[in-house]
Amino acid sequence: MSKLYIYAGIAASCVMICIGIGAIAVGFAGRSDVRDELARENIVGTPDMKKVANEKIDTGGEARDFAAGMRVHTLAATQGQTYAEMPRFLDKNGKPTADEKAAAVDPKSGEPVSNPAREIWVTETALTNALNTSYFAENVANFAIVMGLALLLAGIGFLVLTLRLPWRHAEEESASKARAGKPALAS
Repeated sequence: MSKLYIYAGIAASCVMICIGIGAIAVGFAGRSDVRDELARENIVGTPDMKKVANEKIDTGGEARDFAAGMRVHTLAATQGQTYAEMPRFLDKNGKPTADEKAAAVDPKSGEPVSNPAREIWVTETALTNALNTSYFAENVANFAIVMGLALLLAGIGFLVLTLRLPWRHAEEESASKARAGKPALAS
């Protein structure tokens, strides 16, 4: 029965080691993919962006910082109003209005004229979500690397314990039998 435990311990340790190696490989590949995709877009921080001024954006952290800078720019372009705070339409004088009846009518479609400043927020939201997803994806990859290392080390530790303890137990048993067989005066 003890041989079964030894082989099961070896198998479990090998599985942990293999999963750990796989997680490390997938983590490094994922982080590399995120960084390659960001670099491919040739995004450069504007001079007024604190952490990424005039810097090429090629990591998840830089992408998050660039997204924060985009929000500042969008708030500046919309006089500090968010999408939900902006009136939906333009009136006949080109001023924003929330009243659909007071809105100017597009002669081609016959629909009320929408406030084009709201489109800035639609674009900003789409782009910042993509940038923030890069930040999240890079951190998931980093987590996979750390967990892979933990599994690898735990697997190696369990393998050492599995291989070492049964042999130590057998050695102690044979030494105690040898001492038990000798008379006390013979030593």
